[in-house]
Amino acid sequence: MISAFYASILAGLMIWLAFQVIKQRRSAKVAYADGGVSALQVARSAHSNAVDYVPITLILLMLVEYNGASPWMIHAVAMLFVMGRLIHAKAILAESLKGRVKGMKLTFLSMVLLMALNMFYLPYDKFWSLT
Repeated sequence: MISAFYASILAGLMIWLAFQVIKQRRSAKVAYADGGVSALQVARSAHSNAVDYVPITLILLMLVEYNGASPWMIHAVAMLFVMGRLIHAKAILAESLKGRVKGMKLTFLSMVLLMALNMFYLPYDKFWSLT
């Protein structure tokens, strides 16, 4: 499954972002929330943003693969999404607005492409079938 490969990569990204939060918590000695610590707020924002976008995009990716999209299309859109997420995560941590915008543009583009591909590859002949 192609999507399993990208799910693994994105899980690695999310773990890395979680470690950034842990690092800031330890540094600032904050057990819960953000304690008003700017660096911890930034790290939590980077992690929570990934948590917002990665799951639904992986679901869309798995569905388009299940519905029979061409492997090259799946790889292309998934790589676009991973690049967007990496750019966005690094930009949040570096507090770079330009990188955040670029990362979100790639994220949204890949999500829209997956939406369109899913609508195209949806097996409409079985859409209303009860069997």
